[in-house]
Formats: sequence, structure tokens, C-alpha cells
Amino acid sequence: MPLVRIDLRKGKDLTYRQEIGRVVYEAMVAVAGVPANARFQVVSEHDADNFLFDPGYLGIDRSDDLVIIQITWNEGRTVEQKKALYKAIVDGLAKAQGIRPEDVFINLVDVRKENWSVGKGEAQYASWKDAYWEGTAGQRGV
Repeated sequence: MPLVRIDLRKGKDLTYRQEIGRVVYEAMVAVAGVPANARFQVVSEHDADNFLFDPGYLGIDRSDDLVIIQITWNEGRTVEQKKALYKAIVDGLAKAQGIRPEDVFINLVDVRKENWSVGKGEAQYASWKDAYWEGTAGQRGV
């Protein structure tokens, strides 16, 4: 189960913001083995004074339309899966909203299963057997 944080400058309409969330969620399910219905997202808009970034870091030409996406999820995915996710998100956002690939910044945070409580003050994933995780969509570390 991932927790996705999406940050962008103020001024985009609700549909635009919702589409970003949809694209990210669908890419995680299709490419990274995230289970259906595991959609937990926080979308935050920021004034220019509170949305700071280097527009040319690593030779990438970013604009004020930058979208920062941070996905916290269970560890266990391969580098290839992560690269495929980056591509699926960038391609999906370009198609759905015309967002330039240069304006998509993605950060993945891998955590151990016991670092989650999804309700009731319990560590749900810490008590599940590894056999469950190995059988979920063929992916370990959902």
C-alpha cells in the first residue's frame, strides 16, 4: 500500500489535479504491482514563495508547471520496476494533461512493512505472512 504525495503550484483546476492522481495510481497498479483499491493520495498546492526548486538541476529545464510526486511504499521492488514506473507516470501525465517530462519529479521512499498502520493503531502488514506478499500480483513488498 503506497502513500502518494503530489505537490504543485497553485492555480490548476480540480480536474487537472485529479488526473495527476489517477495517472500515478494507475501506473503503480499496472507497472509496480500495487493492489487495486490501495489508493491513498495527498495533493497539495503551494504559492510560488513556498514551492522552491532549481529550474536547471542536472541539465533538466523545469518550468513553473513542475509536479513533485513522492511515493512511500513497501520495499522490495527492483530497479527495473522503478524505472518502468517513472516512465509510465511521465508518459501518462504527458498524454492526460500535456505535462512535459521535464516537469515531473518523482521520489520513491522504500520502507519496511512494519512501518505502516493503516487504521486501528495496528501494524497490519507486520503481522501478515511473507507468503501473502509473495503471492500478491507476483510482487513482493506491495
